[in-house]
Amino acid sequence: MARQREKAKVKKFKGYMQSKLLFVFFVILCAMIALIARLVFLNNRDQERFEKRVLSQQTFLSSTIPYQRGSILDRNGVVLASSDKVYNVIIEPKVVLTDEDYLEPTVEALSSVFGLDAAELTSLIHEKSTSSYQRLLKQVTIDVVDQFENLKKENRNIKGVWFEEEYKRIYPYGSLASHVIGYTSAGDVGTWGIEEYYNSSLNGTNGRVYGFYDSELNLTRTRKEAINGYSIVSTIDSNIQRIVEEHIKKFQEEIGANNVSVIVSNPNNGEIYAMATNLGFDLNNPYDLSAYYDEVEIASMSEEDKEKALNSMWRNFSISDTYEPGSTFKPFTVASALEEHLITPETTFQCNGVQRVGGHNIRCNARHGTVTLAQSLMKSCNPSMMAIGEKEGASLFHTYQDHFFFGKKTGVDLPGESEGILISEDKLHVTELATSSFGQGFNVTMIQMVGGFASLVNGGHYYQPHVVKEIVTDQGTTIDEKEQYPINETVSTETSEFIREAMYLTVQDGTAKPAQVKGYLVGGKTGTAQKLPRSSKKYVVSFIGCVPTDDPQVVIYVVIDEVHDETKKASSTVATTLTSQILKDILPFLEVYPEGEIEYKVDLPVIKDGEEGQVGEGQQGEQGNHGNSGEDNYVGFDDSQADAIPDTMSD
Repeated sequence: MARQREKAKVKKFKGYMQSKLLFVFFVILCAMIALIARLVFLNNRDQERFEKRVLSQQTFLSSTIPYQRGSILDRNGVVLASSDKVYNVIIEPKVVLTDEDYLEPTVEALSSVFGLDAAELTSLIHEKSTSSYQRLLKQVTIDVVDQFENLKKENRNIKGVWFEEEYKRIYPYGSLASHVIGYTSAGDVGTWGIEEYYNSSLNGTNGRVYGFYDSELNLTRTRKEAINGYSIVSTIDSNIQRIVEEHIKKFQEEIGANNVSVIVSNPNNGEIYAMATNLGFDLNNPYDLSAYYDEVEIASMSEEDKEKALNSMWRNFSISDTYEPGSTFKPFTVASALEEHLITPETTFQCNGVQRVGGHNIRCNARHGTVTLAQSLMKSCNPSMMAIGEKEGASLFHTYQDHFFFGKKTGVDLPGESEGILISEDKLHVTELATSSFGQGFNVTMIQMVGGFASLVNGGHYYQPHVVKEIVTDQGTTIDEKEQYPINETVSTETSEFIREAMYLTVQDGTAKPAQVKGYLVGGKTGTAQKLPRSSKKYVVSFIGCVPTDDPQVVIYVVIDEVHDETKKASSTVATTLTSQILKDILPFLEVYPEGEIEYKVDLPVIKDGEEGQVGEGQQGEQGNHGNSGEDNYVGFDDSQADAIPDTMSD
């Protein structure tokens, strides 16, 4: 009976009770998971804040761990700009004075290693007795820091001294490619050049170090590492750049000019190999004017004058300054008309030395008589260009200027690019159209000319000029590569071929003979543009060309503003001669080698001396490459128009 009552008291663990227990267990488990997740989230988000809060309860210090700004390299990996680690010497007087045994050995160590005056240092420590941060020296090198650290290991009473990391921007080659590279000012702020344009890519993110002293004054640190900036691989070839700058310097010493600028580029992808002027500056000391002014001149300058002089020195003429291109623009005028089938290679022109247009006399460099289209470029004939410009008309002429990126920025990856100055279509009256046809009356930049001319000779493909090849991490991983594809198609392959051949003839037998380089097919066009006011008789002389003309691998553009030699100031010979000297030295570096005995046949219509008024044999009346018949090939000018003193000229 008792056994039955005992069995009756035992209760079963029923199903609904199991469910309740599982539910409670599940709720507790979810709460724990949520709590853990929250802790992980807070740790990731607010770790730095919580560390500060904990460390603030002890003797605490913190400092920035600076990132390393990315390097700038040339196309072959040569370092053009780098950031080297240096150290600031920091002392904490508050720590040094916590024990009388610390002062003397600490002062002695600082004095012996860094050359600091012991008495002045002792006085500073007592004056700033409550300070935890006093900077003693800036930008100390690692070898000196190591000397101090060795002393510190030998004497444990050296206390309260530590080193703040910093980076110093170094330019190993001084002024080389200064306008392309640019420089940095305080706080890693890029100024001019690649340093400015790619400033955000070159800069990284600072880290942070938090530290506290324990009871034995040993420093314990917590670090959040910095993220370094990306490095820039430029298209510049330091060898080509150096050679170009040396030739500019030599020209300035022998002849001299207000400005000499040179661009060397690859016409098949828009890469700039070299970009230089005579106004380079020391990148390690960009505020130094001593290269252009003596001490007395600098001392007498007002702040405004000094700022003006510095801006002039820093300004990149190749992309920022505008000027009239003169006859180097003539290939563009010809190419535009060929594209629109307004002329053919068989078209001939009559040049009487001067042409009266819109009440003005516009003269040529000579009385050429009858010339073919190729000869109009070879002899740089102005009346021929004016006749072509008249056929094109203001609307078409202006359209093609825009087509070749004149009057707007090319988008080159450098700060300070100018758009140039064009005459608007509604103001391109008969006289303005005539002078514009041979490159006067409007302004361009060098980079616009290089980009446009490259498209004329490479088959009609316009590549955006650029000075950066790729952006890489400090481990060498490429994160951005400049895409090399045409952004515009300017002319047909037939027009491009004609321009190349005409440019070759211009160097072989025309106005650009001094640009020849033995063993190479050099083609190009000269330019001599009168500056405003025309009465000043000041000139910009230039040459733009390519090598080799049958398959261009290099485009070179030389612009010389106001040659100092009065006998040569209006002669493009100084530009063609300088071009030849540069090409001779740089072409081997670009792996463009002499071809030995050159066999390059150019079969363009050319009127020989004594064949005045005739076209080359078998050409008169034939169908041209662009579909015009010979009946429309002859464009003449009346001699009666050439009866007054000329007002304007271009070679």
